[in-house]
Amino acid sequence: MSETWDYTLHIPNDLRAVTISRRTLRLILTMHGLIGLVDTAELLAAELVSNAVRHTKGPAALRVRRSPEGVVWIGAWDTDPVPPEPPDSSETVAGLEEVGRGLGLVGACADSWGWQPSGRFGQRGKYVWCELGVA
Repeated sequence: MSETWDYTLHIPNDLRAVTISRRTLRLILTMHGLIGLVDTAELLAAELVSNAVRHTKGPAALRVRRSPEGVVWIGAWDTDPVPPEPPDSSETVAGLEEVGRGLGLVGACADSWGWQPSGRFGQRGKYVWCELGVA
């Protein structure tokens, strides 16, 4: 059984939150001895938080947790309850622009991803999440 933990960073609707989220995630993973996941996890968190901030008007949150099975779960919560647009099946990571790589990149880099409605923080919304296994 692995060490479990759960962090939530509440963020304003501000594009600077993407950088703050990435740096916070890097610190969390480094402090828990998971430096091997940092680069991929930062990329995934940046995409999830960027989508939450760009496509909604309300606050957002980054949640990072480690399950008893050792899986690292990264989720971005936002105030829009509408499901995210699934990536086009013809998308390839190499062909995506610097901005708007979105869920195609998440799908390509994470072990799994999805979304779920969520009424957390006193507001309706959703979590878009992904998982990374610890090697």
